[in-house]
Amino acid sequence: MPEVLVHMVEGRTPEQKKMLLQKTTQAVVESLGVRPEQVTVQIVEAKADSKAKGGILFSER
Repeated sequence: MPEVLVHMVEGRTPEQKKMLLQKTTQAVVESLGVRPEQVTVQIVEAKADSKAKGGILFSER
């Protein structure tokens, strides 16, 4: 059973996250030929002051 973890900074709406989960599930179904109920997708959210890119905190961008 495929499992996908999506890491991102918090701040998206519940509707945006729901769409991401649905579309990620569909991509796995189409790519791997599995049933939707076999796919697990989890969003792992980080606080903006706990994640950096290029040494710059997301909270400072």
